[in-house]
Amino acid sequence: MKSNNLSYRASESYSAGSASHANHHLSDPELTPLGEEQAHALGARFPALDNIQLILSSPQRRAIQTALLALSSHVGDDGLQVVAWPEVQEASGLICDTGRDLHDIQAEFEKLPVDFALVEPGWHIKQGKWAPVASKLLERAQLARQWLSQRPEKEIVVVSHGCFLHFLTDDLVNAVNSHATDWANAKVRSVAFANDVDESPASRETIQSRERRGLGPVALTKEQQLELQQTTLQMWTEWGVILA
Repeated sequence: MKSNNLSYRASESYSAGSASHANHHLSDPELTPLGEEQAHALGARFPALDNIQLILSSPQRRAIQTALLALSSHVGDDGLQVVAWPEVQEASGLICDTGRDLHDIQAEFEKLPVDFALVEPGWHIKQGKWAPVASKLLERAQLARQWLSQRPEKEIVVVSHGCFLHFLTDDLVNAVNSHATDWANAKVRSVAFANDVDESPASRETIQSRERRGLGPVALTKEQQLELQQTTLQMWTEWGVILA
């Protein structure tokens, strides 16, 4: 398989919405003080993030805040901007996983180095291509991988959310649990792009990244991935995390 861009994908930090299932009614929650601490500590733990050339973030508040805090040494007047990218917004249709109107989110971050050029009006309405439906989520993730694989940058950070990161990385291992994700807050995995057998861009977690997580170098086969995907999506649908 031909190697392509290398991406670092960081999950969001601790927010009021992730603190408890009882807080799922909160609309687009921001980071808690603990989440801010996690974000500040994130960059220091992963020196490889020093070489980043592009920072992408879900337009949801907690993701943008995580990107700004975790990568504060990279953003600003003489550095990069955080590019808000609706393709990596969270998967579910819960209120806490739904963003806000573009005008409102722009107003909140207007004095900070955040670029909203890629955010289209209505991005936060969970309908059409943004619907929390299994087929739409799989399609959105595939299109996102396609777009990322064609970027000229070699080191990209994507700050997204635990559930959707399973779709984006095409890795659903251990995703059936009470949090519907195996991604802990403020964690990083490095992923290399390659062309799959059908020439579509596939993502594979690097050996170094797997070793950091205490895993062996061998990941699931394509057949095992598809079987796990079917089982996981069925469970998430039964739990109401996503729709059929």
